[in-house]
Amino acid sequence: MNETLQTIHARYTCRAYTNQMPPHDDLMAIANAALTSPSAMNRQPWHFSLVTNRNLMTELEQVGLQKIKLDPDQSTWERLKARGGTLFYGAPCMLVIASQNSAVDCGIATQTAALAATSLGIDSCICGLAGMCYDDELAARVGIPQGYTHGLTLLLGYAKQPGKPREIDSSKLTIVA
Repeated sequence: MNETLQTIHARYTCRAYTNQMPPHDDLMAIANAALTSPSAMNRQPWHFSLVTNRNLMTELEQVGLQKIKLDPDQSTWERLKARGGTLFYGAPCMLVIASQNSAVDCGIATQTAALAATSLGIDSCICGLAGMCYDDELAARVGIPQGYTHGLTLLLGYAKQPGKPREIDSSKLTIVA
């Protein structure tokens, strides 16, 4: 198996991080990888913010958790509680992908960044629930430009314990010859 496929198969969702901040050069390599992602008609309808401010991340997480706790449908809150009651799982930093109404392009850029992180030995978690964290003031503090909304967040750091990639479910593939 070639190196790219090995990276794809090695990637997993990390839900418990150490406090260790990845090197700045590696974080920039991840952000730059995201910037190279393809987009429909090369519109690049995104903006990336690399957040290493732990106090800001704590504030965002508290706002998001409070909104989730108050949601009448408690299923998300119950699932988060079962995973330790956190939204960012102790990640020391994150890449926020803001979008101009293009979820597909946002997803492509996020996956590109996640694979770049794995290739550098940095663990990640694609976090859609992070969108619950923002009001106009917090969005501005994170660097989300006017006219953009939260698309996805990629939590980044080092796992407390080694993770295991998901098993491939071959029943999800149909071959049409």
